[in-house]
Amino acid sequence: QVQVVESGGGLVQPGGSLRLSCAASGSIFRLYAVGWYRQGPGKQRELVAQITSDGSTKYADSVKGRFSITRDNAKNTVYLQMNSLKSEDTAVYYCNKDRFPYVNWGQGTQVTVSS
Repeated sequence: QVQVVESGGGLVQPGGSLRLSCAASGSIFRLYAVGWYRQGPGKQRELVAQITSDGSTKYADSVKGRFSITRDNAKNTVYLQMNSLKSEDTAVYYCNKDRFPYVNWGQGTQVTVSS
């Protein structure tokens, strides 16, 4: 079973940037379309960015133009570059397949945007 580990979160001021990483344990991960999800306080988990195995991308309207998803299949890693961060981006960020059936969810990485 593929395992994913998210990293790169932290505390950042509004307008700042962070780069998240999602490292997967199995090489089959490179065949999957992958998504970055987030779950803010008191909110449901939402899909904010997706990337297919060949690099096509799609974004939620709330992050379009500010976030960029990329992948390095040689490293079984997917990245999320987040720029112009806003307080409403505060959430735990997770990566997984972009659709059911999902692999095991990781612990996520906390992103807090605050002055």
